[in-house]
Order: sequence, then structure tokens, then C-alpha cells
Amino acid sequence: MNKVILFNPKSARSKHRIPNSILQVAASIHGKFEYVIVDGNMEKDPWIKIKHYLDTGDFRFFGCTAMPGPQLRQAIPYTKQIRQLYPKVINIWGGYFSSNQHPSVLNSGYVDFVINGPGDEVFPRLLEALIEGKPHHEFENLIYKDSNNKIIKTRQSALQDQDTLPQLPYDYLNQFYPVRNYLGKTFLGKRTAAYHSSMGCPFTCSFCAVVPLYNARWKGKSAKLIYEDVKYLKDVHGADAIEFHDNNFFVSEKRTVEFAKLVRHENISWWGEGRIDTIDKYSDDSLAIMRDAGCRMIFFGAETSNDELLKKMDKGGTQTTAQMKKFAARMMKFDIIPEYSFVLGFPGETPEKVMEQIDRDIAYIKEIKAINPKTEIIIYVYSPVPVEGSEMYEMVKKSGFKFPEVLEDWLGAEWQNFDLRKNPLTPWLTPKMVNKILGFETVLNAQYPTVSDFKVTNLQKKVMHHLSSFRYRFNVFAFPYELKALQKFWLRYRQPEIEGFYQE
Repeated sequence: MNKVILFNPKSARSKHRIPNSILQVAASIHGKFEYVIVDGNMEKDPWIKIKHYLDTGDFRFFGCTAMPGPQLRQAIPYTKQIRQLYPKVINIWGGYFSSNQHPSVLNSGYVDFVINGPGDEVFPRLLEALIEGKPHHEFENLIYKDSNNKIIKTRQSALQDQDTLPQLPYDYLNQFYPVRNYLGKTFLGKRTAAYHSSMGCPFTCSFCAVVPLYNARWKGKSAKLIYEDVKYLKDVHGADAIEFHDNNFFVSEKRTVEFAKLVRHENISWWGEGRIDTIDKYSDDSLAIMRDAGCRMIFFGAETSNDELLKKMDKGGTQTTAQMKKFAARMMKFDIIPEYSFVLGFPGETPEKVMEQIDRDIAYIKEIKAINPKTEIIIYVYSPVPVEGSEMYEMVKKSGFKFPEVLEDWLGAEWQNFDLRKNPLTPWLTPKMVNKILGFETVLNAQYPTVSDFKVTNLQKKVMHHLSSFRYRFNVFAFPYELKALQKFWLRYRQPEIEGFYQE
């Protein structure tokens, strides 16, 4: 009667990604509670399996991770149905959407608890307390409603030593979904695995959704343990490449280099996320060791061409626009592809100021491509994050922008686009501005197709480059229908920022 369903809703990305968030939760209760795993990415209709489990009467808890956007299309209606059909089941949500938007989540009436950040300690403790009828109000990392219908948010715990956490139960996952089925083909390798080696980030960027969860805290596994896990994925499940989905994999140069030295003879390619001002402090020897050990590409948040705006968004550190150009050139020396992410459409004092910054960002991106043509460019339209007290979020609130107060309103098409950061239509952005950003993105992707889409042939690249040259050179980005049609029907072009690297 006290069994647990752990549910990973379907995301916008390919099914080929090990559900590390759910496995982390599973590790915390493994051997303590009976549980099953349902992965929405691997099921044609996951509700059929969820309902089958609940109909047995053996399951009392439904645990669901919830990212904003596509995952909510299953998380919201399924949880609501569970409350209607199985009112005694206790619904527990995790993930940064649940934490950042906890008022609408808890006010829905069908989510009972939110795990606020890491659940390694609080989740098993909460289950035990609910089963035994004991109090839970002193547990850390928990958000819930008390008997007076008041939302209670408990204090956050210190981040645990990641080496002391239990191993992810890959063998147990294998009973439900073969781990090899998650290892898809990418530009990195034929069997690419997703892996998290750390928790949090030591910076407080005001546009980042994980900042309220971690508040500039970071803890990473040791290089030795990362290597052992990677070698296990290689030797047991056949992985030949790794995507490190840490919020910031490269915080410690010492850890990174130690891992690189350990993995350099395993013939593993890898990718991770880092900061320009952090990795620019790495020595040339460190960067050379990383590339020799299989580091192919690194994702960086470049964000903007405006140094003042970098300060307003609390970017932290020492990152500057001049440094970003120099760093792009430096990476050519080591044959590591820098993947620069830009956020266009930040709020401004006037519409003219907003458009002026968009034009400035476009010109800057073209500068970066001229310096290092191999630099991958990822473009997002700015979507606010509720980081209270930040200068950026105060500007957002003054504009009249509001998040949905009703949980089901997040299922609207406009809020699905909001999370994908492609067309949020915030109050300060006009359709003309958004169309210019997306038009430039279309032209840029035709002029420089992403290296991560290995299915695009050299002939296709040459044709697209030729057809987009006039638009790119003279900044003609309006109505690029001919390029969109070719990208959709001829290239079947993928956008890695939405779909990931995996290709069927």
C-alpha cells in the first residue's frame, strides 16, 4: 500500500536521455521503499502504465519531476486525474518549475508537496513520516500547505558531499527500460549517455532558473568517482560519449583536469556547460589535456553584447564582451568548439532601446562568427525567471509581466513557447522584434549549420550557405520563408537548444 511511482514526463528533447533527475530520487529510496519508474519519453501513453499501477491499490505516492514547458503537458493532467480518481494518493512534485512556481502548484489542489531543490534527504524522510503519521514541518527543502491552508516553505539544507550519495540504480532502471535504449547517436558518438556530476552553481545570474534553488552553492563529485561512473556506462552499457548536464561542470580546473587525465585512454568524447570567465583562467596545458581526453564542445552563456547589461543580470565573475571575443579565438588553438548562448530581447527603457540592443547583439554575434567560424551560436528570446531582488526581475515586474497564477494556465501555447525561449511575447517585446530575432536565427543557421546535426551533408551546407549569403551579409532577416522551407523539408534541420544532440 505504500509503494511509490516515480514519473519522468515527456520533454521536448529526444527520448535518448537517461532520466537522471528521477534516478537521483530513486537512489535516495532504493532498498528502503518499493517503487516503480515510468518514463514519459519511452512510453506511447504513460497514463496507461500509471493507471495500471494505481489500480492495484498498492501505490500511495506519486512522485513527479516537473520542468516548465513540454513536461507540464503530462505532469499537470496526470496529477489532476490521480487526485480525481485516486484521492488517497499523495502527489509530490520536484524540479525547478515546482520550486519557482510553488504558489500555483500548491494552490492547484492536487499537488500536496514540493521538494525545493535536492531531495536526497527530504524525500525518503517525508515518505517515512507520512507512512508513520509523524510531523514533517521541520524537514528542510520542503514546500507544502499547513492545516490553515497557508503555504509553508522550510529552510534549505546545505548541499551534500556528492561522493557520499548512493550510486544511481542503473540496474534497477534496466528492469523497466534498457539503459542501452537511452544511448542515442549524436555528433559526439554512436551511443551517447547523459550524466550529472555536480549540484548547483556558484553564480547568481538573474535569468537562470536554478539560482533560487541553490543560491550560489555548488558541490561536485570527485574526478575519480565521475571516471568510475563513466567507465561503468562504457563497459556495461556500451556508451562511447557523455553529455555532462551539470549547471556548471567546469567550476574546478583541478577536478576537470584530473577527470580528463583519468578518461583520456577510454576513447570517450564529451560535452559540458561552463562559464567563459572561468575556463579562460584555465592554463593552455589544461585545455590541451581536455581536448586530448575527448572534450569536443563546451556550452557557454555569452548572453549579450552589452557589458552594462551583463552587470544588470548579475552575471557575476569577470566576463566581458571583449573577453568573449578573445576566448572564441583562443579555443581555435585547442580545437574545442565553443557553443555560445545568447539571450536577445531583454527589457529596456523604451521600445527603441530594446530594438537597438537586438541589432547590437546581432552585429556582435556576426563578429564572433568572423573571429571563429566554428563557434556554435544558440539564440534564445529572453524569458523572465522569478529571482526576487535582482535588478533584472524588478524591471520585469515594472513592465506589467506576470506569471500564471493558475497551474493549468501553464498549458497554454504561449507558455509552452515561453519555456522554449522562442516567442514569449513579454510586454516590452513586439511581434516585429521577435520576428527579427527568429528571422536572424533562421538566416544564421543556414549560413552556418550546426556541427551537431551530422545528417546535414556537405552539399546541403554549401547550398544553404549560398542561398543565405545575401541575407546574412546585408542583414535582410524579414520573411526568410525560402530558408525555412528548405531547413524543414530538405535538411530536416534540428535545433539542439530545443531538441538536444540526439538524432534517430
